[in-house]
Amino acid sequence: MANDRTRPLVGIIGGTGVGDFLTKQAAGDSVQIETPFGPPSAPLLRATWEGIDVVFLLRHGPGHLYPPSAVPYRANVFALKAVGCTHVLASGATGSLREEIAPRDLVIPDQVIDRTVRRPSSFFDEFGAAVHVEFSQPFCPTLRRLLLSQGEHAGTTVHDGGTYVCMEGPAFSALAESRMHRAWGGDLIGMTCLPEAKLAREAEMCYALIALATDYDCWRPHDPAQDRRQLLREIMDNLNDVTQRAADLLAAGLREFSRHPPGPCACQTALDLAIWSKVDQVPRPWIERLRPILARRLHA
Repeated sequence: MANDRTRPLVGIIGGTGVGDFLTKQAAGDSVQIETPFGPPSAPLLRATWEGIDVVFLLRHGPGHLYPPSAVPYRANVFALKAVGCTHVLASGATGSLREEIAPRDLVIPDQVIDRTVRRPSSFFDEFGAAVHVEFSQPFCPTLRRLLLSQGEHAGTTVHDGGTYVCMEGPAFSALAESRMHRAWGGDLIGMTCLPEAKLAREAEMCYALIALATDYDCWRPHDPAQDRRQLLREIMDNLNDVTQRAADLLAAGLREFSRHPPGPCACQTALDLAIWSKVDQVPRPWIERLRPILARRLHA
């Protein structure tokens, strides 16, 4: 599937709630992609939305069948790169680790802490070449600014910055873990930001995340008058409400993107200083396997 490389193409990774909501908003062409890492979690949906070309991807697949640890993150990011995506806007439900981040708020995080242990986290973890991307700023500053500039359209508080602690799951945090995450400086707890953000950097795509706060994590005592079913209903109500708000922010961000496409960004040349191997000795089959990612850097 070819793409005009002179035009930006935005990949949209929909997480819990937002994915299903967005794919119902736009009609488009379903695209099946095979990757060296297996199929992505769902067929890609190529569409035009808010005046710009986009590619939708359901992170958890149709019917939300992939739990966080089983999401094929490498296949998902590779597929978006293969069809020509230059930028990725993602969403994800999170718990709040801070009093000031209330349920139904949105956060545009700027940092991460990785507590995952079972997920392949790189395209470059096998023999072929040693590749080490810069990741001190995990989220694209350009895309973050774009989203924050449109915060007034979200209809809720949009927080500028925050540290997303990505845990393995699928169980939620123990109380001691929740307290530890707060002590570490975490602001949000979720299960899907990584390795997605890291893979997007390796693929030289700008990546930013809209985090949806659905509840306070267990560090904050819940109302003792609520039983577990009532608490779950409250969380689901929060998710439904903040999903609409996240979609509104995303739509406003895409309109702004269409009016003022971002210029060149360091994210899009992340491999320039990252390949430490002697390029003339890199095995050709390794290059061919990762061609969409490596073509610009190795002129392959």
